[in-house]
Amino acid sequence: MENNWKNKNFFIALKNALNGIKYVFVNEKNLKIQLLIGIIVVLFGLLLKISLIEWGIVVTIIFMVFFSEIVNTAIENVVDMITIEYSEKAKIAKDISAGGVTLVAITSVIIGLIIFLPKILKIVL
Repeated sequence: MENNWKNKNFFIALKNALNGIKYVFVNEKNLKIQLLIGIIVVLFGLLLKISLIEWGIVVTIIFMVFFSEIVNTAIENVVDMITIEYSEKAKIAKDISAGGVTLVAITSVIIGLIIFLPKILKIVL
């Protein structure tokens, strides 16, 4: 039996992946907020002239936040597809997924403080 969900080639797979990213950016308010924060962080990085290694860390953590929100959205959609009625297990799955995003977001704030706070304090003090 042939799997009709399987992508036929790389370009179709890429198109489908980009459609998935577009869906989340258009439909998820949290990702729009995270994108705005990411842009602000990039502007701070340019303003404070962070190092190449710091840029690598900042860009990685920004995309990790995006990735975790995308995975969270996928999990929430699968849960919603499986059941429309309230289910304690469905709630737990959604809460765990949202918790993962929260952990990545907290980590990004900590990393941001480690990178930016010394530079800001150097200017202010």
